Amino acid sequence: MKENGGKRTRGHGNKGAGGNVRGGRAANGGNSARAQRQRGANAPRAHRDERPQSQLQAGGGLPACSVARQCGACQHVNEPYQQQLAAKDQRVAKLFSQVAGPEALRPILGMDNPCRYRNKVMSPFAPGRLQKAPKQQRGQRGGKRPSRPAAPQCDILCGMYAAGTHRIIDTSECLIENAQAKQVIRTVRSIMLKFGIEPYDEDRGTGFMRHAVVRVGHTSGEVLVTLVTNAREFPGAKGFCRELVRRCPFITTVVQNINERQTNVVLGQREQVLYGPGFILDELCGLSFRISSQSFYQVNSVQTEVLYRQAIKLASFTGAEHAIDAYCGTGTIGLVAASMGAAQVTGVDCVESSIRDARQNARHNGVDNAQFVVGDAGAFMRDMAAEAAAAGRAGVDENGRPLVLLMDPPRAGSSEEFLHAAVQLAPSRIVYISCNPETQVRDLAFLRQFGFEVRVVQPVDMFPHTDHIETIALIERA
Repeated sequence: MKENGGKRTRGHGNKGAGGNVRGGRAANGGNSARAQRQRGANAPRAHRDERPQSQLQAGGGLPACSVARQCGACQHVNEPYQQQLAAKDQRVAKLFSQVAGPEALRPILGMDNPCRYRNKVMSPFAPGRLQKAPKQQRGQRGGKRPSRPAAPQCDILCGMYAAGTHRIIDTSECLIENAQAKQVIRTVRSIMLKFGIEPYDEDRGTGFMRHAVVRVGHTSGEVLVTLVTNAREFPGAKGFCRELVRRCPFITTVVQNINERQTNVVLGQREQVLYGPGFILDELCGLSFRISSQSFYQVNSVQTEVLYRQAIKLASFTGAEHAIDAYCGTGTIGLVAASMGAAQVTGVDCVESSIRDARQNARHNGVDNAQFVVGDAGAFMRDMAAEAAAAGRAGVDENGRPLVLLMDPPRAGSSEEFLHAAVQLAPSRIVYISCNPETQVRDLAFLRQFGFEVRVVQPVDMFPHTDHIETIALIERA
């Protein structure tokens, strides 16, 4: 399952920890052409409807977004939500008609309240217009000029990148982002102005503060703030954190991430804890997960629970199965499976830091029937299938336990190597979670050639108001 626009920006078997600034905009490997950002740093703020936000109404009685056209991240935010769900059902039916019968299609699972669901909020900072100096600095009594006038200070822009550009749109009243997280972003900007901290100028590579990334624990309420800076030294860091926590007392930890490269990638590799433990805890499907600045964690916790519980239900664990969690990331779905009926779970991912997090999460939850290994998912499956073939067994592990394959590949889908190995391994069931139904349908068509049938297709609306659809497919041998 991939975060919309940046949830796992990786190749096969890779679950990266970076992330775009929502909606496919260029915060992490996005469009960096100067021609598309010529209005960037000094662009005026977008025009906003002057009526209070609460008086604006979209279809279906939901609040309306006044910057939807300029931002472009939520393509359908001002459409009735039930209409959005119906349109997604139609898209799924059309896509899957080539690999599944109509009896396999289930209605999409939407949200009761499709607002403020994003628990991860990210904002760039950039220089805006020059601010006028105070009167006493522009001239003294008697018409005399000050001997050393203060340098004019730039305004600081924050918010979201407009789709396909690096032009920042003020989205202080975003309808899908967590309200506390948005408050933190605005407060960081305010303190930057107070302390005279320069925002990063991506064209010149100058300035100090690049981004703020805020994660909010949906269940725990804990808040992690990551300040991405253009240098290691952070003069006045203690005072900055003290002021930030004073204004936002719900913050539980602050981390400085250092990114000195001229790049669209948001996070650097080095970081240091400025306040608190450096991580937060949150609960998902009855398990507790440790979340750090680099951790992959779903941004819509409500729908993540829906997705995972549906996947586990389709896997039909009886307590006897060995589940293979391919593209496991930090182990969330595998650990849920281990706690909800799988006898054994083996997770694989090629990102070493993700596997470290998975092992830590297993220890933290006392889960002893799950193991996690670093490796390419395709190569791992190939070796496992070859070992099973050499032993003359198919569909079971070395202890005779039925195999169930859980797979959640990146947007590009699975490789043919992986799918060939899955066919050879012959699991009793495959539960395929996808953030890209187009590539999922391609992979399902491949599996059909080898006698696998799609029994169930369950769409889940992970990102309301966007074009994104998450789908779970249950595949079994015919």
